Amino acid sequence: MNTLDSWILQINDYFWTYLLIPLVAIAGVYFTLRSRAVQVRLLVETFRIFRDKPKDGVSPFGAFSISAAARIGTGNIAGVATAVTLGGPGAVFWMWVMAVVGGASAFVEAVLAQLYKARGKQPGTYRGGPAYYLERALGKRWLGVLFAALITVTFGFVLTAVQSNTIAVTVKGSLNGADPAWFVPALGAALAALLALAVFYGVKRLSMVTQVLVPVMAGFYLILGSVVVLMNITAVPQMLGDIIGGAFGIREVAGGAVGGAILQGMRRGMFSNEAGMGSAPNAAAAAETTHPVKQGLVQTLGVYFDTLVICTMTAFVVLSVNPSLAERGGADVTQSAFHAALGAWAGHALTLVVFMVAFSSMIGNYYYGESNIGFITRNRWVMVGYRGAILACTVLGVMGSVSIVWNLADITMGAMALVNLLAILPLSTIAFKLLDDYVAQRREGLNPVFTRDRVPGLKGVECWEPPAAAEEPQRPEPEAARGPSSPVEPLPPCDTGAVRGPGAPPARGPRSEVDRIP
Repeated sequence: MNTLDSWILQINDYFWTYLLIPLVAIAGVYFTLRSRAVQVRLLVETFRIFRDKPKDGVSPFGAFSISAAARIGTGNIAGVATAVTLGGPGAVFWMWVMAVVGGASAFVEAVLAQLYKARGKQPGTYRGGPAYYLERALGKRWLGVLFAALITVTFGFVLTAVQSNTIAVTVKGSLNGADPAWFVPALGAALAALLALAVFYGVKRLSMVTQVLVPVMAGFYLILGSVVVLMNITAVPQMLGDIIGGAFGIREVAGGAVGGAILQGMRRGMFSNEAGMGSAPNAAAAAETTHPVKQGLVQTLGVYFDTLVICTMTAFVVLSVNPSLAERGGADVTQSAFHAALGAWAGHALTLVVFMVAFSSMIGNYYYGESNIGFITRNRWVMVGYRGAILACTVLGVMGSVSIVWNLADITMGAMALVNLLAILPLSTIAFKLLDDYVAQRREGLNPVFTRDRVPGLKGVECWEPPAAAEEPQRPEPEAARGPSSPVEPLPPCDTGAVRGPGAPPARGPRSEVDRIP
C-alpha cells in the first residue's frame, strides 16, 4: 500500500510541477492581460450584481453560495497548513498570486458556462459547465463526457470521502480518544443522513441551504481566527516579513526553498479556490441572470473570498502562533495553533468549523456530480445510483484512511484542470466579446442584458434568444409619466420564444428590463 501511495505521489509531483502549474500560470496571465485585469477593475460592480433577484431560478448570490460551499472546505484549513509546512511562509504569497491571476480564469470559465448552459427540467432552472461548452462550442462531445466523468468521480465520490474523513478525524480529536467502537460507523451514518436531506431536496433548496451555511461558517471562522491574530499582534510584522522573505529571499533562493514555496502555494491555492479547474462553472451555469458576464464577476469574487480571506486567516493563525510545524501536518497544524492561543475549548470550536465547511463542501460536491451525470445520461436510475454511491462514500470516508484518496484526487483534479484550460484558452475570445458588450451597455447607463444575436457567429447556444419585435434600447420614462397602468415588466434572459418579422429592426435584447443604473 505504501508503494502504491509513493508511486501516485511521484506522478502527482511531475504532473503538477512540469505541466499543470506552468499551464495555469500562463493561462491566468494571458486572461488577465487580454481582459485588461477584469478581475480587478470591475470588482465593485460585482456587489451590485448581488442585488439581482430572478423570478424562478437560482439567484447570482445563490450560485455564488453553491460554488463557495464547494470551494470553502477542509483545504482552507488543512491545505493551507500543509502548504506552510512544506513550502514555508513564502507559500502564502504565491497563494495570493494564484488567487489574483486565477480570478481571470474563473471569470472566463463562468462566462462560457452561462453562455452555453442548457435548460433544466423545471422552469427557471439551468445546467451547464465545461462538459457543455466542450460539446457545444468545440463540437467535442467525447471530451464533454470525459470531463463529466472526471468531475463526478473527483467531487462526487473522492472529495466527499475526504471531507467526511476530515470531519471524523477532528471529532475524534475533540473526544481525546474516548470514542467507543460503535462511534465511527454511527458518525458515518449520521453524516450520510444529513447529506441525504440536502440531496433529495433539489438544487433550489440546495442553494437555500448553502446560503445559510456559507456565511455562518465563514463568519465564525473569521471571528475565531481574528481573535487569535489579535492576541499575537506583536508577531504580525515578523510574520509578514517571513511571508515576503520566504517568497523572494536570498537565503531561500540559495537553499532552493523558493521553488517549494511557489509549488506549494500555487498548488494548494488552486486546490482551494478551484480557479480554472472547471468545477465552479457548474454552479455559475445554474444562476438565472440577464448577462453571462455578471456571473463571471460573481465567481471571481468567490476566488478572492476563498483564498484572500479564508485561506489567509488560516495562514495568519498558524504563522502568528507558530506551533511546531515539523511535527504535524494538515489540520493538526491549525488545531494546535488554536489550542495554543485559546486553550482546549478552541479545539472543540474548530471541530464545529471543520464540520460546517466540510459538510457544505459535500453539498456543493453533490451538485457538481449531479449536473454532469445529467450531461452524460438522462436515465433516472443512473441518478439514483449516483445518489446512493455518494452517500456510501460519505460512510466509507469516515471509516477509512485518506492518504491515497487525497493523492488520487490530486491526479483527477489535475486532469480536470488540464482538459478545461485547454478548452477555455481558444474559447476565451468569445468571453471577451461578451465582456466588451457588457462594458458598452454599462457605459450607456444600462442594466446589461444579453441576447445571442449581439455577438454574430455564435453556435451551440441554447438560451439567450432575442425577444419578439425587439426594439432599440429605450431609456425608461419617469415614473410619473409612465403611470401606474404601464409597468415595466422584465423579460426572461432565455426562452423568449422570439420570432422576428420581416423589416424588424436589429435585435438588441429584451430591453423592457433595462433601467438606468445610479
